[in-house]
Amino acid sequence: MSRHTVEAVLCERSPSRPATPPWALRVLTTSGAVLALAATGWLLFWFLLRVPLLTVTIAVALLLTALLEPVARWLRRCRLPPALAAVLSVLLLVGTLSGVGFLLGFRAAAKLRDLTRPLAAGIDRIRVWLVEGPLHVDPQQVTDVRNAVVNQVYEVAPDPTAAARMALHLLAAVVLVIFLLFFLLKDGAGMWTWLLERVPHRRRGQVDGAGRCAWTALARYVRGAVVVALIDAVGIGAALFVLDVPLWVSLTLLTFLSAFVPLFGATVSGAVAVLVTLVTNGPSDAVIVLVVVLVVQQVEGNVLQPLIVGHAVRVHPAAVLVAVTAGTLLWGLAGALLAVPLMAVTYRIAEYVRQHPAPPAGQPRPWPPMSPDGPGAAPAGGARPAPGTR
Repeated sequence: MSRHTVEAVLCERSPSRPATPPWALRVLTTSGAVLALAATGWLLFWFLLRVPLLTVTIAVALLLTALLEPVARWLRRCRLPPALAAVLSVLLLVGTLSGVGFLLGFRAAAKLRDLTRPLAAGIDRIRVWLVEGPLHVDPQQVTDVRNAVVNQVYEVAPDPTAAARMALHLLAAVVLVIFLLFFLLKDGAGMWTWLLERVPHRRRGQVDGAGRCAWTALARYVRGAVVVALIDAVGIGAALFVLDVPLWVSLTLLTFLSAFVPLFGATVSGAVAVLVTLVTNGPSDAVIVLVVVLVVQQVEGNVLQPLIVGHAVRVHPAAVLVAVTAGTLLWGLAGALLAVPLMAVTYRIAEYVRQHPAPPAGQPRPWPPMSPDGPGAAPAGGARPAPGTR
């Protein structure tokens, strides 16, 4: 009997193995893909946490680019070269921030010198009210709380060496932000085109659409946040000005900057405004400022945020709270500032990919060029493409 005959007989006698169920194959494939994506995301996240200065700098540069892009676009429409339009946009931002900081710095320094005695007297009045007022707090407890606050402030304040190192890092970050902002305003379209050329042609349209959707969400969020912060600052600042609260200009600026940190920023700035008014002007004015702060914050949370910023974010307030808390725990103030725009961009990208799947192999989706004003547009007006483009 030949070898082939023996193998045929054995195969006929041996029972056939059951085939793997299709659902098991789908589960295994999906689980492997999810694990691969999770591992890739974890590695990327670990790398970003290892270089927080670079990560936060790039994120701030992107936010400022989304804010200044309409200015640079308008300058280009006035037939200015892209480089000159980018330079003028950056100079406008730097000049505005430097001028405001310079004026407010001198004003705050002068006011603080004049407010030394009123501040001390106000703190003494608060202490007397806590001890002799309706609360009847033990004087030793008030002293212990004061000492604990003072000690906490001294612990938070860095030593001279750490402060100098922090100042150098901050200066380097500012310089890097300015350079990145210039190049993003000047060559952002060419950079995006260069990146798209490295994407497989079948998915190029999907990636381009997701990028455009994410950039639109980021731009709307930044501009909406600026409008909301400006309205908050005007409302609370007007009340402080009418009541003639010292440092009202600095408190208005603090309100404007704090509005960019969702949920926590408005609470902190409002508390500072009320405390300063209580110490300098007395309880009656402090109550008025408290009412104004609460009204402004309610209008912001229930009217302005849903109408202006909510269209760009489109996520539940609970998700915003979780994102801001996680960002604060990871990166402090910078994490709280970047948590919401990052979540908004990620959500819009995921929604676009879900609603616009990549075409099957062999049927590439056409890649329509964007307008020159978009992030993925081809360079307009003779602008040089990014290095490496054909």
